[in-house]
Amino acid sequence: MALGPLVEPGPPLGPEDSARFSRHLLLPEIGEIGQRRLAAARVCVMGAGGLGAPALLYLAAAGVGTLGIVDDDDVELSNLQRQVIHGTDDVGRPKVESARDSVQRISPSLAVELHNERLTAANAARILGGYDIVLDGTDNFDTRYLIADTCSLLGLPLVWASILRFDAQVAVFWSAPPPESGVAPVGLRDLFPHPPSDTTVESCSTAGVLGAMCGQVGGLMATEAVKLITGAGRSLLGRVLVIDAFTTRFTEIPLLSAGPTDARGQRGRLSALPQVRHVSPGELDARLAARDAVVLLDVREPHEHEAGAIPGSVLLPLAQVLTEQGRATLSAQSPVIVYCHGGARARRAADELVAAGFPHVEVLDGGYSSWHRR
Repeated sequence: MALGPLVEPGPPLGPEDSARFSRHLLLPEIGEIGQRRLAAARVCVMGAGGLGAPALLYLAAAGVGTLGIVDDDDVELSNLQRQVIHGTDDVGRPKVESARDSVQRISPSLAVELHNERLTAANAARILGGYDIVLDGTDNFDTRYLIADTCSLLGLPLVWASILRFDAQVAVFWSAPPPESGVAPVGLRDLFPHPPSDTTVESCSTAGVLGAMCGQVGGLMATEAVKLITGAGRSLLGRVLVIDAFTTRFTEIPLLSAGPTDARGQRGRLSALPQVRHVSPGELDARLAARDAVVLLDVREPHEHEAGAIPGSVLLPLAQVLTEQGRATLSAQSPVIVYCHGGARARRAADELVAAGFPHVEVLDGGYSSWHRR
């Protein structure tokens, strides 16, 4: 289960950061390099409620550099029993704003990106595509499956949890774990192939939930995110942790992959594809300097490309690569090197190009962030 670190290290730590994160630096499994990975990480937390609230607080305290918060609700009085990121004075405020103020009190230098909107099929790839990892703390099935399917489409790791009354489940899903890890992809639809009807399953608003357990589970979600970012420990990928807080019992269930899914939840063909070669940033620079005839394909979103791109690269967002019309804009005979922010979307795009018959496809190891730091 050695997945390796998800994010390349950021700049060296200054004296204040060394003091702030000294307890992490003492852990050999994290250390200075791991802390620099956390500082470079972009983490999206879906929902600033019972699960998102403690996860956001601990991710901010852990030194994550950028947090995205997606929630279109306002704070209500009944939220305060478990949503510890909000206070009484926040009632009536947008949750994203209240959550931002709380995490920036913990870490003033933290970059916070607010998405005060409901996730839909039209905006999901745009919102989630700019992050390295996603945490799902939402409370309805439509949104949960949309998040899971979008992360599967984009190749993003997803830390998932559900909670009701005294019971909870926690897992990690990832459609594109590093090929060298030998870990099979697994997703929400491997656990629950189809969403149940909202009329057949109770919610926290009708059945209740133990507030303190939200902190327990949200903390586990933050822990899994930190482990994935830094490469420390063994991930929950391929396992489901089941928690019964009423009897204080923890049970682990193995989860096997039934094959990757597309954005509609349909099983795809990616499991049979050959592995694509990875190119280091140094090798890419050498090949560009030698004027190799190669298409350098940027599969990020337009706003990411505008903020900074490798010179000479062609922008074709992942969602377009996944369509026949989008792929038709590329020459199937030209060698292609694909890159995104960190590598997950590029691996997903490369698999799709290989499946479509492109014979020479490679992925930039570490993505634009690694090339840019070099």
